[in-house]
Amino acid sequence: MPGLGGRGLWLGPAVAVAAAAAMATWLMGWWSPRADFRLFIPEELARYRGRPGDPGLYLALLGRVYDVSSGRRHYEPGAHYSGFAGRDASRAFVTGDYSEAGLVDDVSDLSFSEMLTLQNWLSFYEKNYKFIGRVIGRFYGEDGLPTPELTQAEAMMTKGLEADRQELIEKQRFPPCNAEWSFIRGSRFWCSQQSGGVSRDWIGVPRKLFKPGVKPHCVCVRTTGPPSDQSPENPTHRNRGDLDHPNLGEYPGCPPLAITCSVPL
Repeated sequence: MPGLGGRGLWLGPAVAVAAAAAMATWLMGWWSPRADFRLFIPEELARYRGRPGDPGLYLALLGRVYDVSSGRRHYEPGAHYSGFAGRDASRAFVTGDYSEAGLVDDVSDLSFSEMLTLQNWLSFYEKNYKFIGRVIGRFYGEDGLPTPELTQAEAMMTKGLEADRQELIEKQRFPPCNAEWSFIRGSRFWCSQQSGGVSRDWIGVPRKLFKPGVKPHCVCVRTTGPPSDQSPENPTHRNRGDLDHPNLGEYPGCPPLAITCSVPL
């Protein structure tokens, strides 16, 4: 079982892009009616904690119930994730808060990326454990159909997918610099054809990227050709790549076209 906590899992950009279309399609139908599922009230689900005499070992995520008996060592009484058994503790899959106050199903204030983490966990359980049914309550009504809260959760996941896609596009355009810091020399930033984990046919030069609400960080910027966002209707350009992007700034004291930049203490 993957580790929990630390505000959730990170989905690599390549994985996010490759799976985005499939995820979006799956999200649209993940709650579709099925003839082979049960409906549980929370009190009934609480009996499925894998204790002696219990009828089984189940957990729920976003209202969907899974038989996790095959992963008993993770969820049985005394195991590290035993708090998830017999309940819907969707919130804790992201927060890592295993207290009684944290093992709850309220995800209404989670971010887009955190909801995408839950979608990743949902895919994990769909793939590895048997789907049993649904919990009547926050996410499913007495008819077994989605509530407005589940519809909102699905919308948040979809927005999380789009945010991941946009992040990848930006990372391809502005790959992170290589960086090192020395107590004596200060910071050094440099670019290569692999910096930031982005393979490309250009190297680029270090620049500070400014974004609202985010601390400026070093990115590698293409220095030749048209800007990445140039409109096809306007083919003329200054052959400066993305150097003129308004959110970029030079590092003081560094040559404008140097691929390495040192920032003394």
